[in-house]
Amino acid sequence: MRLLVSLFTPRPLHRCFALLDRNGHCQAFKQCSLQPMGDGWVEIEEIRLNWLHHPLPASARVNQRQPRSRAQQLLAT
Repeated sequence: MRLLVSLFTPRPLHRCFALLDRNGHCQAFKQCSLQPMGDGWVEIEEIRLNWLHHPLPASARVNQRQPRSRAQQLLAT
């Protein structure tokens, strides 16, 4: 029964983040469900290894999401 319930439980979606130095160059990537702690982390659409040690393109950043209620999240799927 626990297996059946786990099939229908929503799983946290992993988001992509890039760590930028003070010059805007990408130093690291991280994929997790919550924003990493610390300064310099920005959310990006996808991880591309060729961005390492280069300036992050402005088009790579994700527009800030507006928090949605649980009902709106369920209706969107």
